[in-house]
Amino acid sequence: MAPRVLKVEGLRKRYGTTEALKGVDLTVERGELVGLLGPNGAGKSTLVKIACGLVNATGGTASIDGALGYLAELFRFPDWATADEVLTLHQDLARSDGGAQERSRLLETVGLGGESGRRVGTMSKGMQQRLGLAQAMIGRPAILLLDEPTSALDPAGRRLVRDVLEGLRADGVAVLLNSHLLSEVELVCDRVAIIAHGELVAAGTPGELSTAGGVEVETADGTRNWPDATRDDVPRIVRELVEAGEQVYGVRVLRSTLEDAYLEAVGE
Repeated sequence: MAPRVLKVEGLRKRYGTTEALKGVDLTVERGELVGLLGPNGAGKSTLVKIACGLVNATGGTASIDGALGYLAELFRFPDWATADEVLTLHQDLARSDGGAQERSRLLETVGLGGESGRRVGTMSKGMQQRLGLAQAMIGRPAILLLDEPTSALDPAGRRLVRDVLEGLRADGVAVLLNSHLLSEVELVCDRVAIIAHGELVAAGTPGELSTAGGVEVETADGTRNWPDATRDDVPRIVRELVEAGEQVYGVRVLRSTLEDAYLEAVGE
C-alpha cells in the first residue's frame, strides 16, 4: 500500500446548530487522484479547509504528511501584479527556493509560458484559474487540495488541467479534487468519494460505483435491449439472433454512469 498523504478520521464540524460534517473518514495515498463530489452545502469545501488548517474541526482529525498546495474555489490575485510577481510572492510564503526556473516551469506547465510579465487584471478568468493552479504547485507539495479548479475553463483549458493532474500522479503527487464536473472527475480520478448532508455516502473507483445496465443490439428491425444481460451474455445473444435470421449491425454493453451513481447516492 502506498503511503497515506491525507488521513481524515471521524471529522466533524458544527456551525451553530448546523452539522456541516458528521464523522467523515477519508484517505488519499501518494500519487492518487481522489475526486470529492457532493451537492452544494454537503460539506466538501469545509473538509478541504479543515485539511488546509483554515478552519478548526469540532471533532475528529485531518492530518497531512508533507507540504500541501491549495487552490481555493474563490480566490483573487491583485490586478496590478504580474504572473511572475504572484508566483514570487507564493514562493516566499511557501519558502520555496525554486527561483525563476521554478516560476518559468510552472507557467509553461499551465499553458502560460511567455506570460510572466502579464498583469492579472488583463487576464481572462480561465488564465487566472490556471495561474492559481501554478501557485498551488509551488515547492513540489506532497498533495494538492483543489477546490473547483476547472470552473472557469473552456474545454481546452480543462484538458490541459487533466494533463497536469496526470503528470502530478506520475510524479507521485496526491490530489484531492473537489468538483461539480462529474465528467472531469470520471476521466481523471482513481477514486471518488461522495458526500451528502455532511456524511460520506459512497466511495470507490468510478468503475466500482457504476453498475451493469444490460446489452443493446442494433438489428435490421431496430434496436433491441436485454436489460439484465452482461458482457458475458453478448456472444450468446448475437449467436441466437443470427441463427434466427436477424442481421446484427452493432452491439453495446450498457453501464450506469458516475452521474447515475452520484444521483442515487445523494438521493436525487
